[in-house]
Amino acid sequence: MTRIAVLGAGKIGEALLSGLLKAGRAPGDLVFTERHPERAAELTGRLGVESADVPTAAAKADVVVVAVKPQDIAPVLRELDGALGAGTLVVTLCAGLPTALFEGGLPAGTPVVRVMPNTPMVVGEAMSAISAGSHATDEHLAVVEELLGAVGRVVRVPETQQDAVTALSGSGPAYFFYLVEAMTDAGILLGLPRDKAHDLIVQSAIGAAVMLRDSGEHPVKLRENVTSPAGTTINAIRELENHGVRAALIAALEAARDRSRELGASH
Repeated sequence: MTRIAVLGAGKIGEALLSGLLKAGRAPGDLVFTERHPERAAELTGRLGVESADVPTAAAKADVVVVAVKPQDIAPVLRELDGALGAGTLVVTLCAGLPTALFEGGLPAGTPVVRVMPNTPMVVGEAMSAISAGSHATDEHLAVVEELLGAVGRVVRVPETQQDAVTALSGSGPAYFFYLVEAMTDAGILLGLPRDKAHDLIVQSAIGAAVMLRDSGEHPVKLRENVTSPAGTTINAIRELENHGVRAALIAALEAARDRSRELGASH
């Protein structure tokens, strides 16, 4: 059984550990690192997975998942450099950081796979995009697909597309939360209690997402099915177009992509 070390037990790291356990991984096949002793003890008590320092965790692992904040990567790479065994697979969940950064700081030939997950990982509904570094093979990608399949869906993309993925799905949940917030405020303006407006919007969002996923229909077709001639929906759509919502979304994603590029270039 592959032994997996998760470096960084924040929300994403904890979600991955929980998903792997639910998928049938034994606690003894997992290990994690955590800077705060109280947090480490709490996770060990709840999940049954032991904690260790970075060199110890890495030395025990076949797969090392790096889930620290991008600004914390330099000391982690220094600790990993002398601890990785030959052929250990390194999986980076650090937003914006290229595989070349890891390959330059780790032993020569280390296989690295870059992942852009998103926060729905905490409910087992992540969308993760993975890319191979220069030493990673299809077999390495298959290992990562299996791991991340425990917490959502996985797609392969060239690393050149990872900044676009970061803008689209990495940051994507925040756009939906923002939209729900705005629609809830609109519901209040229209006279609904906040809790009722919230429930109406959230369930509508869940239902619409399932239809998009399962129907196989283009979103334009699904929207047209709701849009009657001279009805309420087309009047709302007209106002969205008048206010440039489509153009604003495109501009927002371009800004997120550009910022992802800047973050990667700064390391």
